[in-house]
Amino acid sequence: MAPWKSGCRCLLQMGIYCLQLRTVKGELDVSSAEDTVVRNRALQTEWYGEPLGDRVRRLLGVLGLSQSALAGVLGLSPPMLSQLMSGQRAKISNPAVLNRLLAVEELAADPGFETLSEAEVRGRLTDIRAELAATTSGARLAASSHSPVERVLAERLAAGQDPAGSPARILQSLLREVASAAEIEAAASMIDISFPELAEVLRVYGTGRASDAEAHFARMFGG
Repeated sequence: MAPWKSGCRCLLQMGIYCLQLRTVKGELDVSSAEDTVVRNRALQTEWYGEPLGDRVRRLLGVLGLSQSALAGVLGLSPPMLSQLMSGQRAKISNPAVLNRLLAVEELAADPGFETLSEAEVRGRLTDIRAELAATTSGARLAASSHSPVERVLAERLAAGQDPAGSPARILQSLLREVASAAEIEAAASMIDISFPELAEVLRVYGTGRASDAEAHFARMFGG
């Protein structure tokens, strides 16, 4: 066979091989993304009682709002709300946003909602948009009690504490809501060799004293 033909055949085989690799990589990427969505929706069910997409779509139907408009009420960007609804992102990290979501759900579930005019609904939504979690009594969060996250916020609000509070103490509260000290220690032991820094975080915030957690947080973030 002529050398040029052999070279062409080699190039063709390499091209086919590269295409096959790209196809496999694409399939793996899709599979990984699907796994992430499934995991995030499961986490949302654990934290918020059901996937956020279900909760939000129900509100959109009742209120007659666009997704973008509801994002504005909650104090989120439309892309962020979309990621939460689709399961690309799991957690509402801002307590004020979570509190506004609960306030909107409360409004939609009010028996007198159907009697409100469009202007009155807009006014109530405007009030909710201006509402901060720290200005509420905590009753709304306590009544919903969907998740460990909401319960921790409710307890802090009911005690008259700033829900943002000490980051170290919030981390402690959240970890201790979802697992016992023994479970946290077992998890830390499992990852101790490969991820010692992460194991230390679990121990400090999961089983340690509040003063140790705050000292660790200050050391890590210069607080």
